[in-house]
Amino acid sequence: QGNLSKAYSRYDAENVAPVTRLLAGDWENADELIQHTEYEGIDIVTANMSLFGATWNLTKEDSENQIERYKALVTAKVLGFGYAKFDYIETERAYDYCIIDNPPDIGLNVVTEQIEDAKAFNPALKLAGVLITSYQNTDGEAAGVEWLEQKTDFNILGIIRYSKKVAENTFMRKPIYEYSPCCGAAQGYKKFVTAYTGKER
Repeated sequence: QGNLSKAYSRYDAENVAPVTRLLAGDWENADELIQHTEYEGIDIVTANMSLFGATWNLTKEDSENQIERYKALVTAKVLGFGYAKFDYIETERAYDYCIIDNPPDIGLNVVTEQIEDAKAFNPALKLAGVLITSYQNTDGEAAGVEWLEQKTDFNILGIIRYSKKVAENTFMRKPIYEYSPCCGAAQGYKKFVTAYTGKER
């Protein structure tokens, strides 16, 4: 409920979060929701505890109503990176990737159902795979990876091992590759990004 927003120093505990407003349909301009960060090329739609109420209300609605809100954001105009100061383009064309930071308790079936629903307005959408994070080589976690490999169709994109440096970095509020570039987690993310994008970092 806002950890990523805190990491990018964009957390606001006092007001209704942009992602909450997005889910509620309470916005007119995409720039009300999307914030630039201090890192070039990275924008964020922030969250806080107000998200709890919004997700609860969504369970009472038809998926068609929810999808209409997302449709509106795709075609909304935003001020993109790498463009002239007042050159607004559609959200869909402004970004190469959209990363959704879900809570750790979300079920795979829920994610799959959401993707299937979202295909109603974006047929090209697909689940690329699963990135396993904070992995510790215990019998239980190894069994979990084995289950994913044998019992599901999900492609495992990579495994990021647990590192104490990641926990420390929560308080430093810096990207792990900036805080401790040599730790196992930072190297794991680097390897994943290079393999996934085909671009050396």
